[in-house]
Amino acid sequence: MKRSTPITTLFIDIGGVLLTNGWDRAARARAVEHFHLDADETAERHHLTFDTYEEGKLTLEEYLQRVVFYRKRNFTVADFRKFMFAQSKPLPDMIQYICELKAKHGLKVAVVSNEGRELNAHRIRKFKLDRFVDFFISSCYVHFRKPDADIYRAALDIAQVSTRHVLYLEDREMFVQIARGLGIRAIQHVNLATTRKQFDAHNLSL
Repeated sequence: MKRSTPITTLFIDIGGVLLTNGWDRAARARAVEHFHLDADETAERHHLTFDTYEEGKLTLEEYLQRVVFYRKRNFTVADFRKFMFAQSKPLPDMIQYICELKAKHGLKVAVVSNEGRELNAHRIRKFKLDRFVDFFISSCYVHFRKPDADIYRAALDIAQVSTRHVLYLEDREMFVQIARGLGIRAIQHVNLATTRKQFDAHNLSL
């Protein structure tokens, strides 16, 4: 029987896989409640500008000026930024699993994620992601974001790997489908148990 091409490189999303999402709808809802913001106005302003922030074309302060501090508030930018950063939490079982896979199979690990620069830097530093991630192909660095297929092409170029040797772990079905369209083997992450079974099927077992 013909053996499958071996996996040498993992492409991994951050939010929903290694950590909780950094600034998703639930986190913004908590901010609206905590800081007594207008929910509809905050949501509209966020959606008009957040993609630009994640593409690295706005600083976090500029994003916050557009979304929150376009009027006088009884709290500071530093207060809001601290709250924003505190929404990120680790998924320790997944982090440990990926670290163990990397060590056992000698894998390269590349993060492919939509992240704003300051949030990205905080998450990498706070949760020590750079101790096991070799490349960060973050939207704020390459200036395009998923679902743009060019972010995957950039990841392949930066990691110097062909699609045949990549396995991609992502929690969003659409992004999995786009990666598969480029010839990348991709798995939708639901939980550790189902991901482990699918990795085992690709000869990446512990």
